Formats: sequence, C-alpha cells, structure tokens
Amino acid sequence: MKKNLAVTFGGRTVEHDISIITANQLMSHADKNKYNIIPIYIDRDGKWYTGDKLMDVAVFKRFDPNAKGVKRVFLSGSADATLYEYGRKQKAICQIDVVIPAMHGLHGEDGTIQGLFELSDIPYSSAGVTGSAVCMDKIIMKSAFIGFGFPVLDSVFFERDEFYSDSDAVCEKSENKLGYPVFVKPANLGSSIGVNRADNRDALVYALEVAAKYDRRILVEKAVTDIKEVNCSVMGTAANAKTSVIEQPVTASQFLGFEEKYLNNGKSKGMKSLGRKIPADISDDMAQHVRRLSLDIFKALDLKGLVRIDYIIDQTTDTLYVNEVNTIPGSFAFYLWEPANVSFSALVDHLVTISEQQMREKRKSEFAFDSNVLQKVASGLKIGK
Repeated sequence: MKKNLAVTFGGRTVEHDISIITANQLMSHADKNKYNIIPIYIDRDGKWYTGDKLMDVAVFKRFDPNAKGVKRVFLSGSADATLYEYGRKQKAICQIDVVIPAMHGLHGEDGTIQGLFELSDIPYSSAGVTGSAVCMDKIIMKSAFIGFGFPVLDSVFFERDEFYSDSDAVCEKSENKLGYPVFVKPANLGSSIGVNRADNRDALVYALEVAAKYDRRILVEKAVTDIKEVNCSVMGTAANAKTSVIEQPVTASQFLGFEEKYLNNGKSKGMKSLGRKIPADISDDMAQHVRRLSLDIFKALDLKGLVRIDYIIDQTTDTLYVNEVNTIPGSFAFYLWEPANVSFSALVDHLVTISEQQMREKRKSEFAFDSNVLQKVASGLKIGK
C-alpha cells in the first residue's frame, strides 16, 4: 500500500521561494509507486493549501489560491495526523503517514512546524524541535558549539535596538574584539541573505544596517582572509548516521552569496547549479577530521534526517572551524550523496525510513505518570513542592 507522503514548503520567510524549488525537486524525484505525494504549500501569510497543481513550480509565479483543484487546509494539532479542509465543514482530506519539511528559515526550519508535527503525532524527516531551534539561531548555535568544544571563529552579537541607539558603541565593541575584516549576519536567516563583509567602519555600519532589517539579533564574526569552504552532509539518526562526500563550493566573490547560490545565469536549479569541487581539494587527514567532527556535531545536537554542515578552513594555519548547520539544506544536498550511488529517489526513501524509526523510538518513552496528586487535592490536603 502506498504511503501518504506530505511535503511542506513555502512559509513566512525570506527563503520562501527557495523552499519551493527544494520541494519541487524532491516531489519530482519521489517514487510515485511507493508514495501518494501530498504537497502542502504555506503562503507568505501562513495559509496552508494542497492540490496536485502545487507540484508544478510554474504555479507559484502567480499563485492563485482560488484556482480549481487548490484547497485551503490545516492540521488540527491533535494526535490524529489528519489533514482537514479549511472552512465550516472541516472535511477530512487524508491521513498523513510521513511529512518531509522542505522549508528553509523561520517557521519551517526553526522548530516551530516540527512542534506541530510532534503534537499531531506525525513522523517527520527533519531535526526535532530542539535541534532545529538551536541550529536556526546562529548565536545560540555558536554557543552550543563552544559548550561542546567544537572549534568556531571569534564573534560578538548585538540586539537591533543596541545598534539603533548607539551605533558607535556597537562598532567599537566589534572592532576591539575582532578587528577587520568581519562578516555580519542576521542571526536567524539562511541562504546568505543579509550577510555582508566589512573591512572598515563605514562597511561595518552598512552591514549592520542591512542585517538589522532582517532580524533583531545580529552576529558579527571574525573573517578568515585565506579561506577555503567545505561542506559535509550527514544522514540518519544520532545512533546511526553516515557522512557524505565533502564538497568545496567555488565562488567568484569574497563569500558565497545568495545570488551565486540561486540566481546564477537566471537559472532555478537550486543548490546543484552552484559551482563546486566534489570531492573537495583537501588532504585525507583533513577530510577525516571533517567527517569525524560532522558525526560528533550531529550527535551532540541530537539531529536527525539529513543536514549539511558548513566549515571554514584557514589555509594559513590549516585550522578547521565549524561555521553552521543547515538542518534542511537547499536541494536536500542530494548532489553530495550521488557519488555514493544514492539517487534522489533513494534519498527520499531514506528520509521516510528515518522518520518512521524516530517515531517508533518516541513511542518507546512513557508519557504518563500516575500519581495521587489529584486525589489529595480533592480531599482538601495541602500539596507541598
């Protein structure tokens, strides 16, 4: 019997359009003999829709929520895993067996939608609530890395209001600790949106202004001048994870920006269109270091599904730093698994299997604890702490 496989995408995020591309790639490669694909599109206002038409990326050039075959829907949040039609009748549309979130950024990669799936008791393929939330916020993520002893670049962070109230003080704090050059990043965005390099005070002010438009928390990080970037994907569960081939993105600029990731030559092929060396041009010892560290990070942050971990190598000192974890990477990093003869279709199968395994693991835990507290209250007894 086919499984009802829901794919969520879109959402209230600046990475909305990139999410559509990622979801389209996955839905087009999923084995239709195994799965009934249920596209669930979340528009920029947070409304949910489904319908077979939503598997065509061209629909989103001018999305019409009233088009024939498109239905507005919702999940109840109760443990019945049912997708309902929105409206007075609230007609049940289908039971969802597994969800693969294909959502980047806020409201999709930050633990919020994962919490809904937990409440609905639906197996899902991404990292859980905690791992997603930690990896979404670059400031908290770096703090977690430091706590676990993972190597990171020096940084400082600020609230948006700090910058608006006293930009000179913010700049001085950054300059005193980090000097130049630095990278300025919104704490809760991906796809390099809002990220800028600063080599002097004027550039720093500009970069802070840009970042402040996208987030109230801003990270300023020491830049590596003689840099090599490498990425490694990890798939599985904390107890049973594997690493992919290591890639080296090839960029024509000082850092890999949004335009190079997604807009090169006006094409929309997701992350696969990016120039890269596979495998990365690094020593065997460094490759082993990246793979070991990737597995350690995956386990420490209690991740699951498929992630991509991005690293920076300071070529002057041959030092490796972990940059960030993408819990739902662009294009699901399928191009990193192809060299291991894992097709995109097989990758989808792996994600479904991981989702179901984690749900079985969750159900091994007790969620009820019998006590006589209510009986004591009913008897009028005082309850101490």
